[in-house]
Formats: sequence, C-alpha cells, structure tokens
Amino acid sequence: MGYNRSLRKFGVAAAGLAVAGLLAIAGWHWSGRKQVAVSNQRATMKANQDRLYADVEFLTELRPARSYRHPASLNQAADYIKAEFEKLECRVEEQPFRVDGQPYRNIIASFGPADAELIIIGAHYDVCGDQPGADDNASAVAGLLETARLLAASPAPLTRRIDFVAYSLEEPPFFGTEDMGSAFHAKSLHDQHVAVRAMICYEMIGYFSDAHGSQRFPDERMAQLYPSTGNFITVVGKQGQESIVEQVKKLMQSHAAIDVQSINLPSAVSLAGLSDHRNYWRYGYEALMINDTSFLRNPNYHQPSDTIDTLDFRRMAEVVNGMLGVILGL
Repeated sequence: MGYNRSLRKFGVAAAGLAVAGLLAIAGWHWSGRKQVAVSNQRATMKANQDRLYADVEFLTELRPARSYRHPASLNQAADYIKAEFEKLECRVEEQPFRVDGQPYRNIIASFGPADAELIIIGAHYDVCGDQPGADDNASAVAGLLETARLLAASPAPLTRRIDFVAYSLEEPPFFGTEDMGSAFHAKSLHDQHVAVRAMICYEMIGYFSDAHGSQRFPDERMAQLYPSTGNFITVVGKQGQESIVEQVKKLMQSHAAIDVQSINLPSAVSLAGLSDHRNYWRYGYEALMINDTSFLRNPNYHQPSDTIDTLDFRRMAEVVNGMLGVILGL
C-alpha cells in the first residue's frame, strides 16, 4: 500500500507538473500571440501614418501653391491623386469642367457595384492663396486617399457603390458658387438620377491640441455643450439630419480611438455648410462634414503657418479608421 500510494503521489505530481507545463506553454503562446497582434497593430498604424504624411508632404511642397491662380500646381495635385487611386483595384476617372474658360477636374475612384446606391466621400485639393494648406485641405485629401486604400484592402463585400471624389475649386472666390468642383459633381449625379445613400465630406482633419482652452466656440451656449480641449473630431450636419449624424458618430466612435463629437446646425448658419457637402443639399442628398472645427481651433487657418509640422498624424489615422467603419456600417 505504501509503495502504491507513493507511485500514485508521484503520478499525480508528474501529471500536475505536466499540466502546469502545458498551461505555461499555452500561456506563453497566448502571450506571444498577443504580443505579435499588438506589434502588428502598431506596425499597421505606423504604415497608415507614414502614408498620410507622404500625401500631405507632396501636396504642401508644391510650388507655387495649388490655387486657381496656379493651374500647373493644381494639375500636379490632381495627377498625384489620380496616380494614387490607380494603384488600387477600382475604377478611376476624371470629371472635367471649365470656369472662366480655364479647365479644371475632379478625380473619382469607384468601388463596388457600379449600378448600386452610392456613398460619396469627398475632399477638395485646392488652397486659399499662397500657403501650404496642410490642414486646409491636404489633411483631408490624405484622409481620402488612405480611406480608399483601407477599403481596397478590406475583405468585406460591398453592396453599395463607394465613390471617393477629390474636388477642385472649393476655396474663394468660388466658394458658395456653382463654379465649385463639388457643385458640378452633385449636379451630374442629380441629372443622371443617381440614388445617393450619403455624402460625407472630409474638411480639415489634422489639427488637434491637448491644451486646455484650445477649443474655441462662436457663442457661450455651444461652449457649454462641448469640450474646451481641441482633441476631438466632429461630425457636422444641418438640422433635420439628426438621425444620420448620430449614426455616423456612433460608427466612428466604435472604430476609432479618438473622441467623436457631433452637431446639427441650422442650414442658414454659415458654420453648417463650410465645405463641399453644401452642394449636395440642394438636391435633397444626405450630406455631412467631418471636421476638426477649422478656425475655431486651428490658428493657422488660411495662413502661411498651415504647415505639415502642425498636424497630428496619429489622430488623423484614427479619423480614417473611423471613416472606414462608417463606410462599411452604412
């Protein structure tokens, strides 16, 4: 009995050691897989940020600046955008138009079924005056390109058509007129009776600050509702668009490690329509803006100081992650 008990004790001990060993190995493998996953995630985010940086760098280094006064620079910007789209598995086309006898063009990249209901992601590539326009609006063009890249790499099947549109002539003296590139695009959709699910405009998505009081507001009522630190991104719509604004906000929040705020303003208030999305409203399309609040936060707005070194590419990458989630969620 004593001998058998010893054998049994030894067997139990050996089994215990074996189980402990297996658990240790399993734990090592789990820990190792977790470390690999974290490492891969970091590498992916770094690659996203590097591509965003390269896009902004190209656009901001164009000389003279890419404004309507310098058609050659505008064309260089358009050529770059088109070339980046053409690296992806999508349909790429130009939409030419003329203003005051001068040719301009929108660049369009299409994914998904050509005859399906349409979701539009847009951003303008021109600048106001002779300034680099890093946030306004190279950050948005970079976001547009990177979102297209991520969508092209996504295994998710598309049931809707997704168009990424880079516009010319958003800035003054064309802003608010029918000469805006987005006005030509919106009218073309209406004339062709294209069914549009939503239009989402990237407009200035790169300037963030963790300094208290860095976020300004046009009035005290708004200041009571939103953070005073300018480290969030905003979904902007007009009154009557509360449902889709809330849907876009929630989708962004669930896919991006960044604070996402939203606001619905009367369309008569200029802050509601300060970019290309305004041109889709006249045709009854649901059109929104994704924005870092522009001049309410960024002191470099329409200034020579709007340079690449003022942008936060980590948060820009999170905005793009959020937009991919919006596209797939819609």
